[in-house]
Amino acid sequence: MKRTRRRFTAEFKHEAVRLVRERGVSIAQAARELEIHENLLRTWLRAVDEDAEHPFPGVGQQRPEQAEIARLRREVARLKAERDILKKATAFFAREST
Repeated sequence: MKRTRRRFTAEFKHEAVRLVRERGVSIAQAARELEIHENLLRTWLRAVDEDAEHPFPGVGQQRPEQAEIARLRREVARLKAERDILKKATAFFAREST
């Protein structure tokens, strides 16, 4: 029997965290009530602790820092390509002038 992976919305995760934090329900009790594993709830709590603004970016979405890193990597690759082209052009024109 194949088990499918359950997906939880960001709202569900926020509500689960709020249940533990604001209402004072234990992690074990909240996990039982929500029918999720305790470790999953602990992971969500850690995510909120680490980044309160963007704890659950979602499938296919990135946190702002990750998007900036990806943009910078693309820019570095482009600049390296430009540098390599200029090196080849310099070598070509140096050979032509002699």
